[in-house]
Amino acid sequence: MNTKLTLTLEKDVIEKAKEYAARQGQSLSSLVENYFKHLTFEKKEEPKKGELKPLPESFLRFEGILKKEGEEFDYKEELTKALMEKYGL
Repeated sequence: MNTKLTLTLEKDVIEKAKEYAARQGQSLSSLVENYFKHLTFEKKEEPKKGELKPLPESFLRFEGILKKEGEEFDYKEELTKALMEKYGL
């Protein structure tokens, strides 16, 4: 169910936001709604004082790519490989 919301903002902010929304192919209302969803729905529950924050999902994708303790790691070699792959050399 949609509900009307009235916001008071500076005129130039509104104009720039409308231009941005138009470039994105959205209405200003949908842009604001998506922003609010991002702020509220995707936010994980805050940890209690003294508890560790959970690792971000993007960090968890690195699992398995790091060398284990005791294995040699030549960062210059890895950097060279990555740059060669990136630039097609």
